Amino acid sequence: MKHKRYQTAAITTLCLASLGGAYAANTAENDALAINDASIGLQQAIKAAEQQIGGKASRAEYEREQGRWVFDVEVVKGSEVLDVQVDPISGKVITAMNDPIDQGDVEDSDGDSEANDADD
Repeated sequence: MKHKRYQTAAITTLCLASLGGAYAANTAENDALAINDASIGLQQAIKAAEQQIGGKASRAEYEREQGRWVFDVEVVKGSEVLDVQVDPISGKVITAMNDPIDQGDVEDSDGDSEANDADD
């Protein structure tokens, strides 16, 4: 009888865990699914950022910034590193600011080395 209770508890826990994962995958905060609302793709955002700055993208992601979704592209021009935000609907550059954290730095602010980022 005791074994049956443990088995039932284990099955219930697994079911609840899988439901939680399914819920998280369908929320608006899931970056991967939120991109469905964008009119442009990641490659187009990178191209817009590179053309606007005249440099090369070293990293890009789709993220929520100050309550709205944007493409955040890190662009390197000479010895400068800039964070460029691209509007996901119009494809236009919204902002471009120097990124002092990555200026001449071998490690990213999240602790990953740039060499490791290239392997991702």
